[in-house]
Amino acid sequence: MNPFDGSEDADRGACRSTWARFSSWLECVCVVTFDLELGQAIELVYPQDVKLTEKEKTSICYLSFPDSYSGCLGDTQFSFRLRQSVGRRAWRLQEDVYNRDAPATLQTEASHFFGYVYFRQVKDVSVRRGYFQKSLVLVSRLPYYGMFHSLLQAVAPEFFEKLQPCLEAVCSEIDQWPSPIPGQTLHLPLMGGVLQVRGGSSLCCQNVLPAPTVLPSVHELDLFKCFQPVLVHLQMFWELVLLGEPLVVMAPSPTVSSETVLALISIISPLRFCCDFRPYFTVHDSEFREFTTRTQAPPNVVLGVTNPFFIKTFQNWPHVVRLGETKMAGDLPKQVKVKKPSKLKTLETKPGVYTAFKTFLHKDKILIKRLLRGIQRKRPSEVQSAILRRHLLELTQSFIIPLERYMASLMPLQRSVTPWKTPPQIRPFSQEDFMSTLDQTGPQLTSGLKGDWTGLYRKFFRSPNFDGWYRHRHKEMTQKLESLHLEVLSDADVMSWTREKSEVEIVDLILKLREKLVSLPLNLY
Repeated sequence: MNPFDGSEDADRGACRSTWARFSSWLECVCVVTFDLELGQAIELVYPQDVKLTEKEKTSICYLSFPDSYSGCLGDTQFSFRLRQSVGRRAWRLQEDVYNRDAPATLQTEASHFFGYVYFRQVKDVSVRRGYFQKSLVLVSRLPYYGMFHSLLQAVAPEFFEKLQPCLEAVCSEIDQWPSPIPGQTLHLPLMGGVLQVRGGSSLCCQNVLPAPTVLPSVHELDLFKCFQPVLVHLQMFWELVLLGEPLVVMAPSPTVSSETVLALISIISPLRFCCDFRPYFTVHDSEFREFTTRTQAPPNVVLGVTNPFFIKTFQNWPHVVRLGETKMAGDLPKQVKVKKPSKLKTLETKPGVYTAFKTFLHKDKILIKRLLRGIQRKRPSEVQSAILRRHLLELTQSFIIPLERYMASLMPLQRSVTPWKTPPQIRPFSQEDFMSTLDQTGPQLTSGLKGDWTGLYRKFFRSPNFDGWYRHRHKEMTQKLESLHLEVLSDADVMSWTREKSEVEIVDLILKLREKLVSLPLNLY
Protein backbone atom coordinates (compact mmCIF):
# COMPACT_ATOMS: atom_id res chain seq x y z
CA MET A 1 0.00 0.00 0.00
CA ASN A 2 1.34 3.40 -0.93
CA PRO A 3 1.51 5.56 2.24
CA PHE A 4 0.88 8.67 0.13
CA ASP A 5 -2.34 7.50 -1.52
CA GLY A 6 -5.50 9.29 -0.38
CA SER A 7 -8.54 11.28 -1.40
CA GLU A 8 -6.85 14.54 -0.39
CA ASP A 9 -4.14 14.29 -3.07
CA ALA A 10 -5.73 16.71 -5.52
CA ASP A 11 -6.44 19.35 -2.87
CA ARG A 12 -3.00 18.91 -1.38
CA GLY A 13 -1.36 19.21 -4.81
CA ALA A 14 -3.19 22.48 -5.51
CA CYS A 15 -2.25 23.83 -2.09
CA ARG A 16 1.37 22.66 -2.38
CA SER A 17 1.80 24.47 -5.69
CA THR A 18 1.51 27.74 -3.77
CA TRP A 19 4.74 26.73 -1.98
CA ALA A 20 6.64 25.86 -5.18
CA ARG A 21 9.55 28.23 -4.51
CA PHE A 22 9.77 27.18 -0.87
CA SER A 23 9.97 23.52 -1.90
CA SER A 24 13.00 24.14 -4.12
CA TRP A 25 14.90 24.91 -0.89
CA LEU A 26 13.07 22.99 1.84
CA GLU A 27 10.65 20.10 2.08
CA CYS A 28 9.25 21.42 5.35
CA VAL A 29 10.10 22.84 8.77
CA CYS A 30 9.36 20.75 11.88
CA VAL A 31 9.15 21.69 15.53
CA VAL A 32 9.95 18.75 17.82
CA THR A 33 9.27 18.93 21.56
CA PHE A 34 9.47 16.58 24.54
CA ASP A 35 6.12 15.29 25.79
CA LEU A 36 6.06 13.65 29.24
CA GLU A 37 3.70 10.91 28.02
CA LEU A 38 4.86 10.46 24.42
CA GLY A 39 8.54 11.36 24.63
CA GLN A 40 9.81 13.22 21.56
CA ALA A 41 6.84 14.40 19.49
CA ILE A 42 6.29 16.63 16.47
CA GLU A 43 4.51 19.75 17.61
CA LEU A 44 4.24 21.43 14.22
CA VAL A 45 4.98 20.81 10.54
CA TYR A 46 5.03 23.79 8.22
CA PRO A 47 3.72 24.28 5.55
CA GLN A 48 0.78 22.45 7.09
CA ASP A 49 -0.14 20.60 3.88
CA VAL A 50 3.18 18.72 3.77
CA LYS A 51 2.51 15.04 4.32
CA LEU A 52 5.15 12.99 6.12
CA THR A 53 4.63 9.29 6.73
CA GLU A 54 4.48 8.01 10.31
CA LYS A 55 7.87 6.35 9.79
CA GLU A 56 9.42 9.65 8.64
CA LYS A 57 7.84 11.52 11.57
CA THR A 58 9.17 8.97 14.06
CA SER A 59 12.68 9.18 12.57
CA ILE A 60 12.65 12.99 12.64
CA CYS A 61 11.51 12.95 16.29
CA TYR A 62 14.34 10.71 17.48
CA LEU A 63 17.03 12.29 15.29
CA SER A 64 16.15 15.85 16.34
CA PHE A 65 17.17 15.42 20.00
CA PRO A 66 20.68 14.70 21.30
CA ASP A 67 21.13 11.30 22.88
CA SER A 68 20.61 11.40 26.65
CA TYR A 69 24.29 10.55 27.14
CA SER A 70 25.38 13.77 25.41
CA GLY A 71 24.19 16.06 28.20
CA CYS A 72 23.74 19.01 25.85
CA LEU A 73 22.69 22.11 27.79
CA GLY A 74 22.01 25.40 26.04
CA ASP A 75 21.83 25.54 22.25
CA THR A 76 23.15 22.72 20.05
CA GLN A 77 23.30 22.48 16.26
CA PHE A 78 23.79 19.31 14.24
CA SER A 79 22.44 17.51 11.19
CA PHE A 80 21.12 14.11 10.20
CA ARG A 81 20.11 12.18 7.08
CA LEU A 82 17.11 9.85 6.84
CA ARG A 83 15.74 7.50 4.22
CA GLN A 84 12.50 8.62 2.57
CA SER A 85 9.51 6.26 2.70
CA VAL A 86 8.81 4.06 -0.30
CA GLY A 87 6.22 5.61 -2.59
CA ARG A 88 7.25 9.25 -2.19
CA ARG A 89 7.54 11.03 -5.53
CA ALA A 90 11.24 11.82 -5.44
CA TRP A 91 11.74 13.46 -8.84
CA ARG A 92 10.80 17.02 -9.67
CA LEU A 93 11.46 18.97 -12.85
CA GLN A 94 13.28 21.81 -11.09
CA GLU A 95 15.53 19.30 -9.30
CA ASP A 96 16.55 17.72 -12.60
CA VAL A 97 17.36 21.17 -14.01
CA TYR A 98 19.33 22.04 -10.86
CA ASN A 99 21.28 18.75 -10.81
CA ARG A 100 22.21 19.20 -14.47
CA ASP A 101 24.30 22.27 -13.58
CA ALA A 102 25.33 21.55 -9.98
CA PRO A 103 28.63 19.83 -9.07
CA ALA A 104 28.16 16.29 -7.73
CA THR A 105 28.73 17.35 -4.12
CA LEU A 106 25.86 19.89 -4.28
CA GLN A 107 23.23 17.80 -6.06
CA THR A 108 19.87 17.01 -4.45
CA GLU A 109 19.15 13.67 -2.81
CA ALA A 110 16.64 11.44 -4.61
CA SER A 111 15.87 9.01 -1.77
CA HIS A 112 16.96 10.75 1.44
CA PHE A 113 16.17 13.89 3.40
CA PHE A 114 18.69 16.02 5.26
CA GLY A 115 17.65 17.38 8.64
CA TYR A 116 19.29 20.52 10.03
CA VAL A 117 18.65 20.86 13.77
CA TYR A 118 18.76 23.70 16.28
CA PHE A 119 18.09 22.18 19.72
CA ARG A 120 17.57 24.20 22.88
CA GLN A 121 17.65 22.74 26.40
CA VAL A 122 17.50 25.20 29.31
CA LYS A 123 16.26 25.06 32.89
CA ASP A 124 12.61 26.05 33.22
CA VAL A 125 10.81 25.72 36.56
CA SER A 126 7.43 26.09 34.84
CA VAL A 127 7.92 22.73 33.11
CA ARG A 128 7.32 19.50 35.07
CA ARG A 129 10.66 17.96 34.04
CA GLY A 130 12.42 21.19 34.99
CA TYR A 131 13.80 21.77 31.48
CA PHE A 132 12.59 23.44 28.30
CA GLN A 133 13.48 21.07 25.40
CA LYS A 134 12.62 21.87 21.82
CA SER A 135 14.17 21.53 18.34
CA LEU A 136 13.64 23.56 15.20
CA VAL A 137 14.36 21.31 12.20
CA LEU A 138 14.80 22.23 8.54
CA VAL A 139 14.08 19.23 6.28
CA SER A 140 15.60 19.48 2.79
CA ARG A 141 16.92 17.46 -0.14
CA LEU A 142 19.86 19.88 -0.49
CA PRO A 143 23.27 19.22 1.17
CA TYR A 144 23.67 22.90 2.14
CA TYR A 145 25.15 22.27 5.58
CA GLY A 146 26.80 25.67 5.94
CA MET A 147 23.90 27.73 4.66
CA PHE A 148 21.16 26.04 6.69
CA HIS A 149 23.38 26.09 9.79
CA SER A 150 23.66 29.89 9.41
CA LEU A 151 19.96 30.20 8.60
CA LEU A 152 19.06 28.43 11.85
CA GLN A 153 21.45 30.62 13.83
CA ALA A 154 19.50 33.65 12.60
CA VAL A 155 15.98 32.21 12.85
CA ALA A 156 15.93 29.80 15.82
CA PRO A 157 16.56 32.26 18.72
CA GLU A 158 13.77 34.47 17.38
CA PHE A 159 11.50 31.44 16.94
CA PHE A 160 11.92 30.26 20.55
CA GLU A 161 10.64 33.67 21.69
CA LYS A 162 7.82 34.27 19.19
CA LEU A 163 7.03 30.66 18.14
CA GLN A 164 4.64 29.94 15.24
CA PRO A 165 4.10 33.52 13.94
CA CYS A 166 7.87 33.86 13.47
CA LEU A 167 8.05 30.52 11.66
CA GLU A 168 5.20 31.39 9.32
CA ALA A 169 6.81 34.74 8.47
CA VAL A 170 10.19 33.13 7.67
CA CYS A 171 8.60 30.38 5.53
CA SER A 172 6.66 33.02 3.59
CA GLU A 173 9.93 34.86 2.94
CA ILE A 174 11.62 31.66 1.74
CA ASP A 175 8.67 31.13 -0.61
CA GLN A 176 9.67 34.40 -2.29
CA TRP A 177 13.20 33.20 -2.97
CA PRO A 178 14.20 32.22 -6.50
CA SER A 179 15.28 28.58 -6.94
CA PRO A 180 18.95 27.80 -6.14
CA ILE A 181 21.10 28.24 -9.24
CA PRO A 182 24.80 27.27 -9.08
CA GLY A 183 26.97 29.96 -10.64
CA GLN A 184 24.51 32.84 -10.19
CA THR A 185 24.15 35.48 -7.49
CA LEU A 186 20.85 35.41 -5.60
CA HIS A 187 19.53 37.92 -3.06
CA LEU A 188 17.35 36.17 -0.50
CA PRO A 189 15.25 38.25 1.94
CA LEU A 190 15.42 37.02 5.52
CA MET A 191 14.09 38.68 8.67
CA GLY A 192 14.72 42.24 7.57
CA GLY A 193 18.07 41.47 5.99
CA VAL A 194 19.29 39.94 2.75
CA LEU A 195 21.14 36.67 2.39
CA GLN A 196 23.38 37.05 -0.64
CA VAL A 197 24.11 33.73 -2.28
CA ARG A 198 26.68 33.76 -5.00
CA GLY A 199 28.53 30.96 -6.67
CA GLY A 200 31.16 29.70 -9.02
CA SER A 201 31.74 25.98 -8.79
CA SER A 202 29.85 26.12 -5.50
CA LEU A 203 27.42 28.43 -3.79
CA CYS A 204 28.43 30.69 -0.94
CA CYS A 205 26.49 33.20 1.05
CA GLN A 206 26.80 36.34 3.12
CA ASN A 207 24.29 38.20 5.23
CA VAL A 208 24.68 41.72 3.87
CA LEU A 209 22.32 43.41 6.36
CA PRO A 210 22.77 44.61 9.03
CA ALA A 211 26.45 43.58 8.93
CA PRO A 212 28.19 41.45 6.30
CA THR A 213 29.02 37.92 7.45
CA VAL A 214 30.89 36.04 4.76
CA LEU A 215 30.71 32.23 4.69
CA PRO A 216 33.13 30.20 2.57
CA SER A 217 30.30 28.19 0.95
CA VAL A 218 26.86 26.73 1.56
CA HIS A 219 28.17 23.21 2.06
CA GLU A 220 31.83 23.17 3.12
CA LEU A 221 32.81 22.58 6.75
CA ASP A 222 35.83 23.65 8.77
CA LEU A 223 37.89 20.56 7.87
CA PHE A 224 40.79 21.47 10.11
CA LYS A 225 38.55 21.84 13.17
CA CYS A 226 36.84 18.51 12.40
CA PHE A 227 40.10 16.58 11.95
CA GLN A 228 42.27 18.14 14.71
CA PRO A 229 42.59 14.97 16.81
CA VAL A 230 43.25 12.72 13.78
CA LEU A 231 45.46 14.89 11.52
CA VAL A 232 48.24 12.28 11.37
CA HIS A 233 45.74 9.67 10.09
CA LEU A 234 44.24 11.73 7.22
CA GLN A 235 45.80 9.53 4.54
CA MET A 236 44.13 6.48 6.09
CA PHE A 237 40.73 8.20 6.23
CA TRP A 238 41.02 9.36 2.62
CA GLU A 239 41.60 5.75 1.51
CA LEU A 240 38.82 4.35 3.73
CA VAL A 241 36.30 6.86 2.32
CA LEU A 242 37.53 6.40 -1.27
CA LEU A 243 37.07 2.63 -0.94
CA GLY A 244 33.63 2.95 0.69
CA GLU A 245 34.70 1.01 3.79
CA PRO A 246 32.23 0.60 6.71
CA LEU A 247 33.19 3.25 9.27
CA VAL A 248 31.73 4.31 12.63
CA VAL A 249 32.48 7.65 14.30
CA MET A 250 31.79 7.57 18.07
CA ALA A 251 31.66 11.17 19.24
CA PRO A 252 30.91 13.01 22.51
CA SER A 253 28.05 15.05 20.97
CA PRO A 254 25.77 15.07 17.90
CA THR A 255 27.56 18.24 16.74
CA VAL A 256 30.96 16.51 16.63
CA SER A 257 29.38 13.34 15.23
CA SER A 258 27.60 15.04 12.32
CA GLU A 259 30.43 17.44 11.44
CA THR A 260 33.01 14.63 11.45
CA VAL A 261 30.92 12.35 9.22
CA LEU A 262 30.17 15.17 6.77
CA ALA A 263 33.83 16.18 6.73
CA LEU A 264 34.86 12.57 6.04
CA ILE A 265 32.58 12.10 3.03
CA SER A 266 33.79 15.43 1.60
CA ILE A 267 37.49 14.53 1.54
CA ILE A 268 37.22 12.69 -1.81
CA SER A 269 35.62 15.70 -3.54
CA PRO A 270 35.11 16.26 -6.49
CA LEU A 271 34.40 12.51 -6.58
CA ARG A 272 30.89 11.88 -5.26
CA PHE A 273 30.59 9.67 -2.20
CA CYS A 274 28.15 6.99 -3.43
CA CYS A 275 27.73 4.98 -0.22
CA ASP A 276 25.21 5.57 2.54
CA PHE A 277 26.10 7.94 5.38
CA ARG A 278 24.34 9.02 8.57
CA PRO A 279 25.83 12.08 10.30
CA TYR A 280 23.85 11.27 13.47
CA PHE A 281 22.45 7.79 14.11
CA THR A 282 20.52 6.45 17.14
CA VAL A 283 19.30 3.10 18.46
CA HIS A 284 15.76 4.20 17.53
CA ASP A 285 16.61 4.61 13.85
CA SER A 286 14.45 2.50 11.51
CA GLU A 287 17.64 1.08 9.93
CA PHE A 288 19.20 0.12 13.26
CA ARG A 289 18.71 -3.64 12.76
CA GLU A 290 19.82 -3.43 9.13
CA PHE A 291 23.10 -1.71 10.04
CA THR A 292 23.92 -3.71 13.18
CA THR A 293 23.13 -7.29 12.17
CA ARG A 294 25.97 -9.77 12.75
CA THR A 295 24.70 -12.35 10.29
CA GLN A 296 26.40 -10.57 7.37
CA ALA A 297 29.29 -8.22 6.69
CA PRO A 298 28.80 -4.57 7.77
CA PRO A 299 27.27 -2.42 4.98
CA ASN A 300 29.12 0.32 3.09
CA VAL A 301 28.08 3.18 5.35
CA VAL A 302 29.65 5.91 7.48
CA LEU A 303 27.77 6.28 10.78
CA GLY A 304 28.02 8.98 13.43
CA VAL A 305 26.88 7.96 16.94
CA THR A 306 27.06 9.31 20.51
CA ASN A 307 25.58 6.50 22.62
CA PRO A 308 28.31 4.37 24.33
CA PHE A 309 26.00 1.37 23.85
CA PHE A 310 27.25 1.25 20.26
CA ILE A 311 30.73 0.20 21.41
CA LYS A 312 29.47 -3.35 21.94
CA THR A 313 27.10 -3.21 18.96
CA PHE A 314 29.87 -2.35 16.49
CA GLN A 315 32.60 -4.67 17.80
CA ASN A 316 32.50 -6.62 14.52
CA TRP A 317 32.93 -3.50 12.36
CA PRO A 318 36.38 -3.19 10.74
CA HIS A 319 36.90 0.56 11.34
CA VAL A 320 35.75 2.53 14.40
CA VAL A 321 36.90 6.04 15.37
CA ARG A 322 36.36 6.86 19.04
CA LEU A 323 36.61 10.63 19.66
CA GLY A 324 36.72 12.45 22.97
CA GLU A 325 36.92 16.11 23.84
CA THR A 326 39.89 17.64 22.00
CA LYS A 327 42.91 17.76 24.33
CA MET A 328 46.10 19.71 23.85
CA ALA A 329 49.64 18.39 24.21
CA GLY A 330 51.45 21.66 24.70
CA ASP A 331 50.56 23.86 21.72
CA LEU A 332 49.33 20.93 19.60
CA PRO A 333 46.07 18.93 19.69
CA LYS A 334 46.68 15.46 21.11
CA GLN A 335 46.54 12.90 18.30
CA VAL A 336 44.59 9.66 18.87
CA LYS A 337 46.42 6.41 18.19
CA VAL A 338 45.63 3.50 15.88
CA LYS A 339 44.64 0.45 17.94
CA LYS A 340 43.62 -3.12 17.23
CA PRO A 341 39.84 -3.62 16.80
CA SER A 342 39.93 -6.25 19.56
CA LYS A 343 40.71 -3.47 22.06
CA LEU A 344 37.24 -1.97 21.50
CA LYS A 345 35.39 -3.74 24.30
CA THR A 346 34.11 -1.63 27.19
CA LEU A 347 32.15 1.59 27.64
CA GLU A 348 35.34 3.15 29.02
CA THR A 349 37.23 2.50 25.79
CA LYS A 350 39.72 5.33 25.21
CA PRO A 351 39.71 7.56 22.11
CA GLY A 352 41.50 6.01 19.15
CA VAL A 353 41.20 4.65 15.62
CA TYR A 354 40.30 0.97 16.01
CA THR A 355 41.26 -0.74 12.74
CA ALA A 356 43.64 -3.27 11.21
CA PHE A 357 43.62 -1.37 7.88
CA LYS A 358 47.00 -0.91 6.18
CA THR A 359 47.19 2.08 3.86
CA PHE A 360 48.18 1.60 0.23
CA LEU A 361 50.00 4.96 0.09
CA HIS A 362 52.56 6.52 2.40
CA LYS A 363 51.72 9.43 4.68
CA ASP A 364 52.37 12.95 3.42
CA LYS A 365 54.66 14.01 6.28
CA ILE A 366 55.24 17.44 4.71
CA LEU A 367 51.51 18.25 4.91
CA ILE A 368 51.28 17.13 8.56
CA LYS A 369 54.34 19.20 9.54
CA ARG A 370 52.90 22.22 7.72
CA LEU A 371 49.57 21.94 9.55
CA LEU A 372 51.18 21.39 12.96
CA ARG A 373 53.51 24.34 12.36
CA GLY A 374 50.42 26.40 11.49
CA ILE A 375 48.91 25.56 14.89
CA GLN A 376 52.05 26.74 16.69
CA ARG A 377 52.01 29.98 14.69
CA LYS A 378 48.28 30.56 15.47
CA ARG A 379 47.38 30.34 11.79
CA PRO A 380 43.58 30.90 11.38
CA SER A 381 41.50 27.73 11.15
CA GLU A 382 40.02 28.75 7.78
CA VAL A 383 43.56 29.00 6.33
CA GLN A 384 44.47 25.59 7.75
CA SER A 385 41.27 24.18 6.24
CA ALA A 386 42.10 25.70 2.85
CA ILE A 387 45.53 24.03 2.91
CA LEU A 388 43.94 20.73 3.88
CA ARG A 389 41.17 20.96 1.27
CA ARG A 390 43.65 21.82 -1.50
CA HIS A 391 45.85 18.84 -0.62
CA LEU A 392 42.90 16.43 -0.59
CA LEU A 393 41.53 17.85 -3.85
CA GLU A 394 44.89 17.40 -5.59
CA LEU A 395 45.21 13.87 -4.20
CA THR A 396 41.74 12.87 -5.45
CA GLN A 397 42.35 14.48 -8.83
CA SER A 398 45.65 12.60 -9.19
CA PHE A 399 43.72 9.39 -8.57
CA ILE A 400 40.78 10.21 -10.89
CA ILE A 401 42.61 11.78 -13.88
CA PRO A 402 43.99 8.43 -15.19
CA LEU A 403 40.47 6.95 -14.94
CA GLU A 404 38.98 9.93 -16.79
CA ARG A 405 41.65 9.71 -19.48
CA TYR A 406 41.06 5.99 -20.01
CA MET A 407 37.28 6.42 -20.00
CA ALA A 408 37.55 9.11 -22.70
CA SER A 409 39.51 6.65 -24.87
CA LEU A 410 36.45 4.32 -24.88
CA MET A 411 34.34 6.92 -26.68
CA PRO A 412 33.73 6.16 -30.40
CA LEU A 413 35.27 8.63 -32.86
CA GLN A 414 32.97 11.39 -34.02
CA ARG A 415 33.38 10.38 -37.67
CA SER A 416 31.88 6.96 -36.87
CA VAL A 417 28.51 8.61 -36.08
CA THR A 418 26.35 8.52 -39.24
CA PRO A 419 22.74 9.72 -39.73
CA TRP A 420 21.11 6.48 -40.90
CA LYS A 421 22.58 4.07 -38.32
CA THR A 422 22.18 3.64 -34.59
CA PRO A 423 25.00 5.48 -32.75
CA PRO A 424 28.03 3.26 -32.09
CA GLN A 425 28.43 1.75 -28.60
CA ILE A 426 30.88 2.92 -25.96
CA ARG A 427 33.58 0.28 -25.59
CA PRO A 428 33.49 -1.72 -22.31
CA PHE A 429 35.72 -0.74 -19.39
CA SER A 430 38.57 -3.25 -19.00
CA GLN A 431 40.33 -3.13 -15.65
CA GLU A 432 43.43 -4.84 -17.04
CA ASP A 433 43.63 -2.47 -20.01
CA PHE A 434 43.37 0.45 -17.61
CA MET A 435 46.11 -1.00 -15.39
CA SER A 436 48.41 -1.24 -18.39
CA THR A 437 48.16 2.55 -18.87
CA LEU A 438 49.39 3.41 -15.37
CA ASP A 439 53.13 3.13 -16.09
CA GLN A 440 52.90 5.92 -18.68
CA THR A 441 49.94 8.01 -17.48
CA GLY A 442 49.43 7.05 -13.83
CA PRO A 443 48.96 9.25 -10.74
CA GLN A 444 52.74 9.52 -10.27
CA LEU A 445 52.67 12.24 -12.97
CA THR A 446 50.75 14.62 -10.69
CA SER A 447 51.30 13.30 -7.14
CA GLY A 448 54.50 12.87 -5.20
CA LEU A 449 53.00 10.25 -2.88
CA LYS A 450 54.63 6.84 -3.09
CA GLY A 451 52.96 3.52 -2.49
CA ASP A 452 50.82 0.78 -4.03
CA TRP A 453 48.63 2.83 -6.39
CA THR A 454 47.81 -0.31 -8.40
CA GLY A 455 46.50 -2.13 -5.32
CA LEU A 456 44.42 0.94 -4.42
CA TYR A 457 42.81 0.99 -7.89
CA ARG A 458 42.04 -2.74 -7.76
CA LYS A 459 40.22 -2.35 -4.45
CA PHE A 460 38.48 0.83 -5.69
CA PHE A 461 37.01 -1.14 -8.60
CA ARG A 462 35.06 -3.24 -6.05
CA SER A 463 33.61 -0.21 -4.26
CA PRO A 464 30.25 1.58 -4.69
CA ASN A 465 32.19 4.78 -5.41
CA PHE A 466 33.67 3.31 -8.60
CA ASP A 467 30.28 1.97 -9.65
CA GLY A 468 28.68 5.38 -9.10
CA TRP A 469 31.46 7.22 -10.93
CA TYR A 470 31.37 4.79 -13.89
CA ARG A 471 27.58 4.90 -14.25
CA HIS A 472 27.60 8.70 -14.20
CA ARG A 473 30.41 8.99 -16.77
CA HIS A 474 28.85 6.31 -19.00
CA LYS A 475 25.52 8.16 -18.91
CA GLU A 476 27.22 11.45 -19.85
CA MET A 477 29.05 9.82 -22.75
CA THR A 478 25.87 8.10 -23.99
CA GLN A 479 24.07 11.44 -23.97
CA LYS A 480 26.98 13.00 -25.87
CA LEU A 481 26.70 10.28 -28.53
CA GLU A 482 22.96 10.87 -28.81
CA SER A 483 23.59 14.59 -29.17
CA LEU A 484 26.20 14.00 -31.90
CA HIS A 485 23.79 11.68 -33.70
CA LEU A 486 21.06 14.33 -33.65
CA GLU A 487 23.49 16.93 -35.01
CA VAL A 488 24.42 14.63 -37.89
CA LEU A 489 20.74 13.91 -38.56
CA SER A 490 19.83 17.60 -38.58
CA ASP A 491 22.53 18.29 -41.18
CA ALA A 492 21.62 15.28 -43.36
CA ASP A 493 19.76 15.59 -46.68
CA VAL A 494 16.69 13.55 -45.73
CA MET A 495 14.85 14.26 -49.01
CA SER A 496 17.66 12.81 -51.12
CA TRP A 497 17.73 9.72 -48.91
CA THR A 498 13.95 9.18 -49.24
CA ARG A 499 14.04 9.10 -53.07
CA GLU A 500 15.78 5.74 -53.02
CA LYS A 501 13.75 4.21 -50.15
CA SER A 502 10.44 2.43 -49.94
CA GLU A 503 7.46 3.84 -48.06
CA VAL A 504 7.96 1.29 -45.29
CA GLU A 505 11.59 2.42 -44.76
CA ILE A 506 10.56 6.11 -44.73
CA VAL A 507 7.81 5.48 -42.16
CA ASP A 508 10.25 3.44 -40.08
CA LEU A 509 12.73 6.36 -40.10
CA ILE A 510 10.02 8.84 -39.05
CA LEU A 511 8.93 6.60 -36.19
CA LYS A 512 12.51 6.19 -35.00
CA LEU A 513 13.10 9.95 -35.15
CA ARG A 514 9.94 10.56 -33.17
CA GLU A 515 10.94 8.00 -30.55
CA LYS A 516 14.39 9.58 -30.26
CA LEU A 517 12.96 13.09 -29.78
CA VAL A 518 10.48 11.91 -27.14
CA SER A 519 13.17 10.10 -25.15
CA LEU A 520 15.66 12.97 -25.23
CA PRO A 521 17.26 13.78 -21.85
CA LEU A 522 16.39 17.23 -20.53
CA ASN A 523 19.91 18.58 -20.97
CA LEU A 524 19.88 17.94 -24.74
CA TYR A 525 17.06 20.37 -25.40
